[in-house]
Amino acid sequence: MPSRESYEVHKGEKSLVQKAKREANQEDILAAALGMRMGPQKPPATIWQPLKLFAYSQLTSLVRRATLKESDRAPKYEKVHNFKVHTFRGPHWCEHCASFMWGLMAQGVKCADCGLNVHKQCSTMVPSDCKPDLKHVRKVYSCDLTTLVKAHNTARPMVVDMCIREIESRELADPEKKLEAFRETLALLPQSHSETLKYLMAHLKRVTLNEKDNLMNAENLAIVFGPTLMRAPNLDAITALNDIRYQRQVVEALIKNEDVLF
Repeated sequence: MPSRESYEVHKGEKSLVQKAKREANQEDILAAALGMRMGPQKPPATIWQPLKLFAYSQLTSLVRRATLKESDRAPKYEKVHNFKVHTFRGPHWCEHCASFMWGLMAQGVKCADCGLNVHKQCSTMVPSDCKPDLKHVRKVYSCDLTTLVKAHNTARPMVVDMCIREIESRELADPEKKLEAFRETLALLPQSHSETLKYLMAHLKRVTLNEKDNLMNAENLAIVFGPTLMRAPNLDAITALNDIRYQRQVVEALIKNEDVLF
């Protein structure tokens, strides 16, 4: 009677043989799809295109797995795939398990950020190695932050850099330069507008002198008068609402510096 050890060895050898046969079959299919000679006969034309697609999916899967080395398993920005149910046209193979995706509709899922195609059941086993592609990521606002920076290969969204540079090129730090900018702007006003504004600001400055009694400092007065004095004609409500903070800041500065600006 054979021992348990010999049975285990025989079982292992049988498994290795079966695995070698499967790999040989896959190599034959790949060779056919890639146009390599595999015998006296060529594969039928009716299966040529599906074979090429299968070969492409097999190679893509192998490349993806090869790139997932231990050193690459901790990317700078770990990004999970954004899978959506997808209907594929023509034959498709899962890029994770390399098996055919059966069905006519909703055969699998597709990552909306990088384009990875896999079975729905395989999507839970795919590593969080999404590398967003600009072909799929076409928006900036209402977009996942990690997706955006990985797609553009930047440390932060470019729009943030652009906006901050523009703002800082205009927000003056030197008080004297701020006053000079106010003077230059006030000089552009028509005479009647300038005189009216000057008279009103002088009055509001006097109101602030009684702040202890009326509780109306320059900031509070600017909140009241800012929208009235600064709102541009034919301005939509949303834009006007967004401008309220800046209107207050301008009127507050005019009240506080009335004696040097006019």
